[in-house]
Amino acid sequence: MSSLTITTSEAVSPPNPPRADLHLVRGAAVTAAPLTGRGGVSLGAQNAPIGQLQGRPTPAELRRDKEKKAARTERFFAVLPWVLPVALLLIWQLSASQGWLSPRFLPAPSAVWGALADVVHSGQIWRDAGISAKRALLGLLIGGGLGFLFGVINGAIHLFDKAFDTSMQMARTIPNLALMPLMILWFGIGEETKVLLVALGTFFPLYLNTYHGIRSADNGLKEMGRIYGLSPWGLFAHVIFPGALPNILIGLRFALGTMWLTLIAAEGLAADSGIGYMTSTAREFMRTDIVLLGTLIYALLGKGADLGAKLLERTLLPWHQNFQKTARTR
Repeated sequence: MSSLTITTSEAVSPPNPPRADLHLVRGAAVTAAPLTGRGGVSLGAQNAPIGQLQGRPTPAELRRDKEKKAARTERFFAVLPWVLPVALLLIWQLSASQGWLSPRFLPAPSAVWGALADVVHSGQIWRDAGISAKRALLGLLIGGGLGFLFGVINGAIHLFDKAFDTSMQMARTIPNLALMPLMILWFGIGEETKVLLVALGTFFPLYLNTYHGIRSADNGLKEMGRIYGLSPWGLFAHVIFPGALPNILIGLRFALGTMWLTLIAAEGLAADSGIGYMTSTAREFMRTDIVLLGTLIYALLGKGADLGAKLLERTLLPWHQNFQKTARTR
């Protein structure tokens, strides 16, 4: 048997423990080289958090990034509705300035702006816009108020539903503008004709949506209210009406749109004042710029009314999921 001889230089010695070469400078220990362990990994890195070691953002950084993303999204959605109108105005102005559009057919936006300056300077626009807004709001107050009242009564009381809803549905199929000749025969071209036509146009949107909202109240919630001892009036005030409020406000937005459409037709055919009268007079003198200006004023008034309806929705429906502040994107 051969013997195995191991020399001193070949002997296997255990690995030396990691150490740091220290130098004393005025009694303070200074590390000359970082402590390293097996594999050359720094011991300080071994004790670091996993997120820092792998380059992942901290929770605070994630929160800041999310807030920045939400702010960018808000700015984007604030600008987005105006992209199409501005683009159309630029195309319109370019086409008119290059002679692609006849001024009699479609004047340039700069010409419409000049017409606006003229009517503002003369004070005509304020007088006519005020008269038109007064007619529209008065008609909405009469027609919308009656539509809301009949919608609540027919929706909440079964007897009234059977007695009046069929007649309401029959009257709804009659176009309100078809009654204009009859209104002129009865009341002439005075204020009564225009206000009544607007009232007829705003009655049915509010009636139908109020009626539907009252009738579609959650039966489970109504049963729960009865179990808790609510009276019929308490059940209506605390359960049925709040549940119907989203439908009622949708009906209000539809009524606002119908209000301006009806008023435009009424003022264009039977009026001696207002925005419709201004545009009709301009048509006779071939002032296309003022006709376009009147159309834009109607659009701005309608947009203002719609923004008011949206603000009313956010005010009255803070509990609704569509009006709670949630991030659009995650």
